[in-house]
Amino acid sequence: MPDPIRFRTLWLTLTLAVLALLSAAPAQQVHAQGQRRVVQFTGIIATGDSLLGVPGATIFVPKAGRGTATNAYGYFSLPVLTGDSIVIRSLGYRNQTVVIPEAYPRQSYSVIVQLKEDATVLPEVRIFPYATEKAFKEAFLALRLPTERGSAAAENLNANVMRRMFNNLPVTSMGNYRQTMQNQQYNQDRRMGTAPTPYTNNPLLNPFSWLQLINQVKSGEFKKKEGVDY
Repeated sequence: MPDPIRFRTLWLTLTLAVLALLSAAPAQQVHAQGQRRVVQFTGIIATGDSLLGVPGATIFVPKAGRGTATNAYGYFSLPVLTGDSIVIRSLGYRNQTVVIPEAYPRQSYSVIVQLKEDATVLPEVRIFPYATEKAFKEAFLALRLPTERGSAAAENLNANVMRRMFNNLPVTSMGNYRQTMQNQQYNQDRRMGTAPTPYTNNPLLNPFSWLQLINQVKSGEFKKKEGVDY
């Protein structure tokens, strides 16, 4: 009994092995004839004049419908197939195409792409709320502007309103800063003797005023003024 079971198991194993070889032979033949190799496509997208990296440039494979974008330094990395045509785009530059050779033997393909500027001058666009310029002129001539009396501008410029605003509005931070700086400068000038002080404003406390008074008394200026007839 064990011999038929062993024979049946051996026959089943050989059958499965033959079927696997028969099914794998065409696949290997197709892989050798038509399947393309995967290549890691890397590089730097730079400007043509300064070789600075272009961030945000798109690297797109139209046939596969996939792609990537460069980083802040203009670097990118994208797996592609041999024979693919890769389109490189960036706003303000001309599109460029890189083709991977069909028989490329290596696993990586590196490039440095220098983009050329493409300055496009857009035509002038004028936006009007009216269908024609004639309709705009007619509407503009028929426009009625509000009179000055009774308008918001006239009320805000009223003398009484402005006086109330002047008396009631608080001082701003800039006004406080300016006043503080002026007071500090005034105190500094007073200490240096270039600004008026309570001693200079009061003649009785000013020694120079006393000296001038003594000189006037000695010269007899007050006697001359007493003898004048009015």
